[in-house]
Amino acid sequence: MSVKNRYPFVACVLVTTVFLLSGNTPLWAGTTGKISGRITDTKTGEPLPGTNVIIEGTTLGAATDLEGYYVILNVPPGMYTLRASMIGYREVRVEAVRVSIELTTERSFQLDPTVLELLEAITVTAERTLIQKDITSTLSSVSAQEIAELPVESVGEVLQLQAGWVEGHMRGGRASEVAYLIDGVSVTDPFSGNRAIEVENMTVQELQVVSGAFNAEYGQAMSAIVNMVTKEGNNTLSGTFSMYAGDYLSQRSQLLYNSNENAYGNEHLLSNVEPTNTIDLQASANGPVPVLKNKLFFFTSARYENNEGFLYGRRVYNISDNPLDSLYTGPGGDNAFVSMNPSERLSLQGKLTFKIGPSIKLNVSSLWEKSDYREYNHAFRYNPDGDYGRFEWSYANGFTLTHTLNPKTFYTASLSNFFYDYKYYVFEDPYDPRYVDPDLLKNMSAGFQTGGTEMWHFNRNTNTLIGKFDITNQMTRTHQLKTGCELRRHKLFLHEFKIREKRDEAGIKIEPFQPDVPPITSPYNNRYTHHPIEAAIYVQDKMEFEDMIVNAGLRYDYFDSRGIVPLDLRDPNNSYMQREVWYKKATPKHQLSPRIGIAYPITDEGVIHLSYGHFFQIPTFENLYTDPEFEVEIGGLRTRMGYADLKPQKTVIYEIGLQQQLSENVAMDVTGYYKDIRNLLGTEIHELYIMGDRYARYVNRDYGNVRGVTFSLTRRQAGYLSASIDYTYQVAEGNASDPDAVFWDNQSEPPQESEKQVVPLDWDQTHTLNFTVTLSEAGNWGVSLLGRMGSGLPYTPAYNYQRTGFENSERKPSQYELDLKAHKDFMIGRLRYSIFLKVYNLFDRKNENDVYGDTGRAGYTLTQHSGTVYGPLTYDDFYTRSDFYSRPRHVRAGVTLGF
Repeated sequence: MSVKNRYPFVACVLVTTVFLLSGNTPLWAGTTGKISGRITDTKTGEPLPGTNVIIEGTTLGAATDLEGYYVILNVPPGMYTLRASMIGYREVRVEAVRVSIELTTERSFQLDPTVLELLEAITVTAERTLIQKDITSTLSSVSAQEIAELPVESVGEVLQLQAGWVEGHMRGGRASEVAYLIDGVSVTDPFSGNRAIEVENMTVQELQVVSGAFNAEYGQAMSAIVNMVTKEGNNTLSGTFSMYAGDYLSQRSQLLYNSNENAYGNEHLLSNVEPTNTIDLQASANGPVPVLKNKLFFFTSARYENNEGFLYGRRVYNISDNPLDSLYTGPGGDNAFVSMNPSERLSLQGKLTFKIGPSIKLNVSSLWEKSDYREYNHAFRYNPDGDYGRFEWSYANGFTLTHTLNPKTFYTASLSNFFYDYKYYVFEDPYDPRYVDPDLLKNMSAGFQTGGTEMWHFNRNTNTLIGKFDITNQMTRTHQLKTGCELRRHKLFLHEFKIREKRDEAGIKIEPFQPDVPPITSPYNNRYTHHPIEAAIYVQDKMEFEDMIVNAGLRYDYFDSRGIVPLDLRDPNNSYMQREVWYKKATPKHQLSPRIGIAYPITDEGVIHLSYGHFFQIPTFENLYTDPEFEVEIGGLRTRMGYADLKPQKTVIYEIGLQQQLSENVAMDVTGYYKDIRNLLGTEIHELYIMGDRYARYVNRDYGNVRGVTFSLTRRQAGYLSASIDYTYQVAEGNASDPDAVFWDNQSEPPQESEKQVVPLDWDQTHTLNFTVTLSEAGNWGVSLLGRMGSGLPYTPAYNYQRTGFENSERKPSQYELDLKAHKDFMIGRLRYSIFLKVYNLFDRKNENDVYGDTGRAGYTLTQHSGTVYGPLTYDDFYTRSDFYSRPRHVRAGVTLGF
């Protein structure tokens, strides 16, 4: 590492040392909240200094100051019981005190003076406030109990319920603009911007989504922060085991291919129940480790799921079939139905919590996941064995030390590592003799492949090491300072190649066909390993005045891609000019990001908030390092090239909102926002010196803006009923939805002119509505309905593959879906049982996710049939697209056993 590259690391160490030595050690790890309040005398109203306030079942607590105020820091999210006691006063217990990540729970007490210290404590149940006065930007928290009641199978489905979330995009940003954290540590794959590993619903203690101007603690995100805090073990041994099965039950006989009676003979109805189509097994356990009871606790979970899917093909052809061969005698397949979107997944999680002492806690966690699946490919519908299998596996390990230095100061130090690996291929061995001549892929009937296999092998992985130090200090009753630093070192590996025919020394194709891997100098064989680094330092001050709460912070980010950049863009790999020096090193990037948010309580039941912030994000690493040898494929425009010197993308967010309690159990939230987005990733076209060949290089050229209003109404449970509704009105515009838009525009003949004006982005859903209704009795029964509605997403009108209007100038049909969960709970001995039923897409709604450009509908097209047709295939079959529609009705039933 050069001296210049050490600066961020040295700065991080210096900042940490200064704060530790000063004793005023600010920071917050983003996984805990705090409880504060005031203790007074019931009769006189005078403050009671020296009152002890503790959280039962923990070592957390505080004593009130001279004015009767107390604050308890570093409280994990969850439900607690507070106990306040003082000599000469009757003890008070307050149950059901909920603590959320990064928020302050206010609980004040009045103590009765007494001369009898043997009186039992007064026990009351805390009334959960519907208005959180210290929220300075849009924030949504979902507890473990709330997740358990919803008909959802994954964290991703919980995210879909959040206001502003559309098709994986938050508030109009691109999908890669969201940062994912587990226990405050990033698990965002920098290559793609997706989550590197999943967290199961049953392991989540609290899920928090920040979609406004989030605090300076968070970086490398421009749209939202998703923080998943996982459960810890405790002194009570408990566990659960769930088992359920299900199937897709639908009457879409003309859409779902394996329900088509005219599909070459045997009928295979989706309406015929096959309970083993979906198998899901889940288990969890937590409690004390016997040898070190009260010191060492564990939480562990496992989940296995197997889903056969609902999109089927049929093996009419084998991969070796060649209908154009003079000796061909007809399709060689066995006509068996083959699922083309199956998935199988296994995940494991373990967490140890070691309470080394009253003020020191060590968490050691590990997650592991493996997933095998396929993605539906319509062209291979009748040759399903020729399409790719896809394989993912990942793990995340972490060590987190939390040390409370005094009642007002604690720090968190963590070291974590996550790894993500992704592959796709048809056969694992590139020299597998089952590979056939790639020329067979040229044989198509009615748009379908009648033989051949996909020929690419792709493997890439990300290995990220993260060191993080956070420290928090409640400097005064009104100021909570936080600061910290984070270091990330990535290792990115990628190897992709396209199998070709083996040739002899004279370059003549060897017969019969033998698979071969092209040399690394070929454009069809790319391989690289890169080690980019990131560093960040931030300071955040949370000022909690009586009439105003202010969150103000500043963040510094550093990034070095450690890549190289060609000097001559007309000869990027120096093959023509043969210069002695033909490239330069990419320059490190530096950014300062100011953030501020203000909450202003206007009454005891109403709060206005405003926030503003600058947010920067390095483009996904995939686009920095694409085509690492800078090779350009001859024959037109076929190559996309990375650019290791890309600038950070930038978003400026403005937000104003109102929280208002309308009644004892009903509250609303209205928020307006505007986002100005610059330096987004795009492509530009360059021409070589020779042969007129061209390539596209990634640059910072795209831009956009988003404006919208969200409205939410929440009714907390009173009696049997609880409900919520979220509505979003949004306009998301930009010059391009896809970074490759210019590249694709130049593929056509003649090339299409790329947009120079803002147009609706692909995920611009004007109206979005989500609602939940739950009827339940705790420990007995429950029924939940979850509804999702959305206006049509945009599409570009076209006829016979030629655009007939502006990009995204028309709209697809609106969508809606209703899901159901019902359960009945009962006890047999010491065991808890729950029988449940889940139905997704209850009314089997055929939502049209994709449409034909000439009709705007998924069910028919005006496109003229053209091309070769032979054998049993038809163009009518080709234009019947079951994959254009949402999933059919999916029914699951099962049982949960708990102890």
